[in-house]
Amino acid sequence: MTGGIIIKRAAASDWMAFKQIRLEALKTEGENFGSAYEEEINLTEEGWRHRLEIPVFLAFRGEEPVGVVGLLRERGVKVNHRALVIMVYLRKDVRGTGLAKRLLDTVVEQASQDGVRQLELHVRAENAAAIRLYEREGFVEIGRIPAATIFDGREVDEFLMCRRL
Repeated sequence: MTGGIIIKRAAASDWMAFKQIRLEALKTEGENFGSAYEEEINLTEEGWRHRLEIPVFLAFRGEEPVGVVGLLRERGVKVNHRALVIMVYLRKDVRGTGLAKRLLDTVVEQASQDGVRQLELHVRAENAAAIRLYEREGFVEIGRIPAATIFDGREVDEFLMCRRL
């Protein structure tokens, strides 16, 4: 437990905490995500609960969510050995505490238990801190997607990174 912070797999009953941290991420750091605050703010309770059908892990300080990460497994027979790490976000006041590593370790453990052999993720090419974290955790850059998203009228490149398990 880092500074009283616990990580747990979100259950459907955690939908409000998930909604809170996810909307915070999209509102404060929207350039780092493929989804948009303007789209997700309108999700219903059912929509938020549905999103928790995949493994989503929440970091809590007390009752307050301070971080989130998800794991989206490929479905086809030929590709279900792969999964995408998604929605990675930590509040600024818990960055640099080791919590990001703990969240990634949790996702790796879940993926391994599920038989996943390869984790992949997308990261904004300008997000040097996140890239350094992923590299420390064994991810390597395998490609660049030019203009992966458009944020505030600006094209944003992303790196595709991969880690074999």
